[in-house]
Amino acid sequence: MHITSDTSNTAPRNHLVQNVAQAEMSSSEIAALTGKQHKHVIRDIREMLDALAKDGPVLGHVREDRDARGYTTNFHLDRELTETLITGYSVPLRRRVIHRLHELEEGAKFPAIPQTYAEALRAAALLADQNSELRLVVSEQAPKVEALERIAESHGTMCLTDAAKHLGIQRLRLLDWMGANRWIYRRTGCAHWLAYEPRMASGLLDHKVTVIGTDDLGDRRLASQVRVTPKGLTVLAEKLAEGLL
Repeated sequence: MHITSDTSNTAPRNHLVQNVAQAEMSSSEIAALTGKQHKHVIRDIREMLDALAKDGPVLGHVREDRDARGYTTNFHLDRELTETLITGYSVPLRRRVIHRLHELEEGAKFPAIPQTYAEALRAAALLADQNSELRLVVSEQAPKVEALERIAESHGTMCLTDAAKHLGIQRLRLLDWMGANRWIYRRTGCAHWLAYEPRMASGLLDHKVTVIGTDDLGDRRLASQVRVTPKGLTVLAEKLAEGLL
């Protein structure tokens, strides 16, 4: 369990300096506190995130650590998601986790003050190191942020095939993800994809209706096509960068 800062994802490496921020708990610490196997906690977290994703909440702040083989080694949850996860656990287990959350939040409110000259020097050196790392992260992420901002501010929409090309992934992969995460769906017997209303209401998707000809009776034949907006492409790009897509 550690404290995350609004300015850096790097956790303090010394008890002398802590940023006042939000409590964050790892899946491994939840397992240790509850006595559950870590793999079972990871399973519970996945089920919780899948259930929440169906309602469309923003879960980009959930961090997932993976090893070289791509297997999950840890999830990192904020206080709200931690409490949501343990709602289904027994009362004693919930109490242990919540008690630990309170401890960390209280510790974040009152950062340790150096008591000696040597401690003050170490604290200053640590802050300088953290600032240097933060500048490096900002420098590395600046082009990506600028690109996402350009996408979000651009005009026009694109079809699902073009969206997959812009993201650099296979079209089928994008369709599978969008279908599983309630962005698009198909009616029974219909070959065309349709956008879920909440995704259109939030400006992520749109529908384009075109006339493709007339039938034998002279009536116009219409076709509806799902279009991804610049805002939608931005969200998809963020999901891809976070390893969620």
